Amino acid sequence: MSRLTHLDEQGNANMVDVSEKAVTSREATACAEVLMTPETLQLITEGGHKKGDVLAVARIAGIQAAKRTSDLIPLCHPLMLSKVTVDLQPNAERNSVQISATCKLAGQTGVEMEALTAASVAALTIYDMCKAVDKGMVISEVKLLEKKGGKSGHWQAGDK
Repeated sequence: MSRLTHLDEQGNANMVDVSEKAVTSREATACAEVLMTPETLQLITEGGHKKGDVLAVARIAGIQAAKRTSDLIPLCHPLMLSKVTVDLQPNAERNSVQISATCKLAGQTGVEMEALTAASVAALTIYDMCKAVDKGMVISEVKLLEKKGGKSGHWQAGDK
């Protein structure tokens, strides 16, 4: 079994030294879903929410969160992201908003945490903006879908 990279030989938490790693193109995509009542989804999709454009605010929040991941996750490296996209798709069949976040850079460490943070914060923003009308919303399926680059190469959810 591989050892946890954020622990030293004595089991103490530490930041991984990436100074000897090669700079490579890296990309990661994560997702999340916010389940809600049909009425809440209708407010969002028809622009009827009095707080404004829920999807636009959630998109900006996700992008901003990706850029601030190292401020939130203690052992993450601050990264110079070259691109962050947050896509929010209403799904009437599931009464949900499905979120996909992709982060890219050329660097010495991966961007999985940035993509996961972007998707999570976009979902939390939807909850925050809509909680007055639907406290029962559920944030689910926060997960990494794919990562590319670095020493470990390409990985997709479902790969073993």
